[in-house]
Amino acid sequence: MFTPKYPPQDTPPAPITPAPYVSTSTSIPSAPASNRPAVQFAPGSMLTLAASGGALVLVLGAVLVSMLLAVAITAASVAVCAVTVRSILKSDRR
Repeated sequence: MFTPKYPPQDTPPAPITPAPYVSTSTSIPSAPASNRPAVQFAPGSMLTLAASGGALVLVLGAVLVSMLLAVAITAASVAVCAVTVRSILKSDRR
């Protein structure tokens, strides 16, 4: 149950024999196809991946919102302090 299951070994591709030379035009050879197996996810791992992605989005969103809220509160308190200092200075001149 807990032993890993490995995919079967890939067989090497058959050697490609060159075509007989027919034309004088040059052609660009195509890249050989990759024989690596595609990555396959189990349903449980996909669920884990989706849950961790969702948790990451929620944590990142909470951090960004809290930083924005901290900036807004700081700006509001600086504005209140500026109005208060202006009012004090204006009343002292009279």
